Amino acid sequence: MSELATLPPFKTRAGEALADGWLKTAIDRTTGTARTKRAAIVGQWPDFQVARQRGKAIKDHVVANLGHYLAEFERNAIASGAHVHYASTADEAADLVVRLCKEAGARSVTRSKSMLGEEIGLPHALAEAGIERVETDLAEHIVQLAGERPSHIIWPALHKTREQISELFKAAHDDPHGEETPEAMAASARRFLRVKFLEADIGISGANFLVADSGSVCTVTNEGNAEMTTTPPRVHIVTAGIEKLIPSAAHAATMLRLLVRSATGAALTQYTTFHTGPKRPGDLDGPDAFHIVLVDNGRTRMLADPALKDMLRCIRCGACMNHCPVFNQIGGHAYGGTYPGPMGAVLTPVFDGLEKSRDLVGACTLNGRCREVCPVDIPLPTLIKGWRDRSWREGLEPATMRSGVKAWVFLSTHPRLYRAVGRLGSLALRILGRGNGRIRRLPLAGGWTQFRDMPTPDGPSFLASRAARQRKKP
Repeated sequence: MSELATLPPFKTRAGEALADGWLKTAIDRTTGTARTKRAAIVGQWPDFQVARQRGKAIKDHVVANLGHYLAEFERNAIASGAHVHYASTADEAADLVVRLCKEAGARSVTRSKSMLGEEIGLPHALAEAGIERVETDLAEHIVQLAGERPSHIIWPALHKTREQISELFKAAHDDPHGEETPEAMAASARRFLRVKFLEADIGISGANFLVADSGSVCTVTNEGNAEMTTTPPRVHIVTAGIEKLIPSAAHAATMLRLLVRSATGAALTQYTTFHTGPKRPGDLDGPDAFHIVLVDNGRTRMLADPALKDMLRCIRCGACMNHCPVFNQIGGHAYGGTYPGPMGAVLTPVFDGLEKSRDLVGACTLNGRCREVCPVDIPLPTLIKGWRDRSWREGLEPATMRSGVKAWVFLSTHPRLYRAVGRLGSLALRILGRGNGRIRRLPLAGGWTQFRDMPTPDGPSFLASRAARQRKKP
């Protein structure tokens, strides 16, 4: 059963998030900084739009020739000494990783941040198998200590404030920080994780890109935890979606420039590593065995669907959610699935079914900011509207919604009645907002005013203003 099906309804989750003052503070601190840094670094790159279209073309080319590049990647990865495995579903992928861990006699594994791992339910699968899992990304470490899921694909602990993190570290670390500073808390986590890096039997990572012409796996981090996860253990297991392929290292250069600027607002991450097979004779370190698990989990269905194929371009930068006004109000956990924000509104119905995630598709203002900042120009609002169309055609919308739309159609096709109702509505709003010009309670529409005051209409309506201008024309 999908975990989404076990959660409270989306409206309940969103309401709880809106009522959480700490959450709003945490979101504003992180996404505000992310937007500012991205705008600055993109502004310094005159050819950003050219590179953006090149990135789109690279991904579209790979998606159109996915079978060819899968075969090329597999051939070159095997030639480098890697073992390549395929998994059709999330459960199959998680079971495969667990089997590889058991075959290696692993008691503990370290894991570098990977949303694909979250997508296939790997943390739960490892726990059920009795294998200790240690998240090595600092934010993922925080989330693991809190017993929670990531709330952002780049900053998994975005929903946590510094004060909350301090309490978690003091409770879990043997040698916790003494000073309440980010530097001291980071040092506390470093002391804790360093022992885990050296004790782990297996290191598990994701992949930012899979390079077809060399069979290499590219990882990108700001902390070096991917290298510490994959180098000391005797086995390295990679989990990656099949859409992560790119033709060559030259293409990786373009994609990395787009990824990093869009994700963190930097020109380059501190650690970009290409992992190619296991340790070779004469190498001083590295894994003895190297496994790559390539996961479908709905991706070939997206490939065959013209309404969803564009989503396979996604490079998981998180820019869409940083600029989404809805995400910035409710955060990531309210979305319920692995991927929050606009990208989650498109992907969650693929993984969990539209019936379970219909509300996510409706939780979008279609303002278009997500597409404006997407480094590979994914038409996210169009894809979300496509899911809404399907929901309507399949009869998934509640009766109240269908009745409301029918009433709107009736009004919009009877102009005189539409204008009369509009005037009455405007008058009613002005009456409700008398005194300070703000509406604190709105009958039959409490969702608009439960967590914010609604301003009264300012001046005449658009139709009234247009009619007045028409009358003034000679």
